[in-house]
Amino acid sequence: MDKAKTVVEYYVICNKLKDIIRTGWKDWGVKRQRVESVAEHIYGVQMLAVAMWAEYKYEIDIRKVLSMLAIHELEETVIGDLTMFQIDKDKKADLGHKAVKDILSKLALGYNFEELILEFDARETAEAKFAYQCDKLECDLQCRIYDEESCVDLSNQSSNSTAQDKAVKVLLDSGMSWSQMWLKFGQDRYPYDNNFRAVSNYAMENNILDNNKK
Repeated sequence: MDKAKTVVEYYVICNKLKDIIRTGWKDWGVKRQRVESVAEHIYGVQMLAVAMWAEYKYEIDIRKVLSMLAIHELEETVIGDLTMFQIDKDKKADLGHKAVKDILSKLALGYNFEELILEFDARETAEAKFAYQCDKLECDLQCRIYDEESCVDLSNQSSNSTAQDKAVKVLLDSGMSWSQMWLKFGQDRYPYDNNFRAVSNYAMENNILDNNKK
């Protein structure tokens, strides 16, 4: 009975991610009937990983990657969805690792998953590097979809501190759309390999919703 109780308690903790709306979308005032939750982001990044692995034939353990991505936002059940514009990355990592350790310590084999999260954050293995790129690019692809659906009003961002970030402002002032700005921001900031950069460029240059209807 104790094992059953542990399973249910862990599930209930993770279930919280279904109701945590991604902070970035709230900051930019995305207007839509359904706005992406953290749990939906997890699904999206796993599906992106499947497609990237299948098309570009990465020599990685895709099952390990999918397990890594399944739990990579587990910390947010405790600390919330904090963006890079809200908290120093080292402080976030410290808070996140403590939260994850506490949650996973309740599972008999939880330490195996804690090691996966530490591997993901260290970004030293091929699987972790691949998973990290998927995590970052998925956000920009979702942004592209919201942009094509006209969910964001760039003229109404006076209370959005992210819009005033120097790098963000320079890209927006250059005439890029909201999603093009984020795609370019990702290309400039994250260690994308040629394949991830190619996908990012495709999304920047094409209306991905229109192409998907063909």
